[in-house]
Amino acid sequence: MTNQQDIDKKVSATIEKILARNVGGLDHLEGLSLDFGVTPKDIIHSRGTMKLYHYLPTNDEIYRIPVVIIAPLMNRYYILDLAPGQSFVEYLIEQGFDVYLIDWGTPRKEHKHYKFDHYVDDFLPECLQKVAEDCGETDVSLLGYCVGGIMAAMRTALDGDGDGDGDGDGDGKANGNIKNLICLTTPVNADGMPLYKSWANNKTFDIDKIVDELGNIPAGMIDSMMQALRPLQGTAGRLQLLDNVTNDQFVEAHYRFERWATDQIPLAGETARQLFKDFLQDNKLIKKEFELNGKKINFGDIVVPFLHVTALHDHIVPTAASKQLVDLVNSEDKQEIVLKGGHVSLVAGGNAVFRLWPQVSKWLSQRSE
Repeated sequence: MTNQQDIDKKVSATIEKILARNVGGLDHLEGLSLDFGVTPKDIIHSRGTMKLYHYLPTNDEIYRIPVVIIAPLMNRYYILDLAPGQSFVEYLIEQGFDVYLIDWGTPRKEHKHYKFDHYVDDFLPECLQKVAEDCGETDVSLLGYCVGGIMAAMRTALDGDGDGDGDGDGDGKANGNIKNLICLTTPVNADGMPLYKSWANNKTFDIDKIVDELGNIPAGMIDSMMQALRPLQGTAGRLQLLDNVTNDQFVEAHYRFERWATDQIPLAGETARQLFKDFLQDNKLIKKEFELNGKKINFGDIVVPFLHVTALHDHIVPTAASKQLVDLVNSEDKQEIVLKGGHVSLVAGGNAVFRLWPQVSKWLSQRSE
């Protein structure tokens, strides 16, 4: 066979696949939408749209301290349980951890009044109590991703002794029943997010008017804001898909990521108002002025073992927005890891199983007995 014949054959095969997947209605991908978040689990508690999952252990022996994962508010939780073999949750279970996850669900109109006060100072403590009742252990490790990391850090700080000096002498328990804290790509300094701040400070983007008229922030508006951060990313992704159209594994992984990325969740109106005003405009987290139910959040009250992971190429939470968190925390045992990757690929990309997951597992295993 000549080189030209070989080229013609490969071109023909590629065209056949493209036609089969587009004209034929993407038959190859039929049913993939059903396998998100399929790691076996039980719902052990629910309240409104919130659900608390307990994933079924697969090992005979598990670590004593359970891991409670706090999902972001604006994204579906299944990015952490994308598919068999591509699931951070599945990986942790296989390593012997007892894993729980809080899925905040989709806020309805009647939930427009929800603020961080509700999530962090009401729902979250209630979930931790249910975890204790379920597993018989009061100690937990909190793991939060993105905004979930903010909530995990807030909860841990609120359970501290309140003087911000890091001595843990308030009540004999440094941060209550929270024994370890892990934050993944967690923003604390709004000055490191210039594009977000430009929206928040733009007089044409009136967050009060939007919340007052719409109640909750629509998912489509959130998706448009995310797309504006990298307007050509979608085109680049489609070109990359075309380059790998004959790679079934790549096509399936791409489809899952695309589905998740466009599957945004509305944001409760008062939470959105807090994010825009107290965080983006006034940068109150870094100033220790952010309040929940009248209590100021001071990350200096966190003294438990702390791990913070950031992504080198994160355009959603740039390292400039997150890198100060490890300095704000007063823990003697604290570590920051900066890994190659983006905001999503850090936790669920093809390299996550080699870069992030083993490091989190190793860190937790040494602190979970």
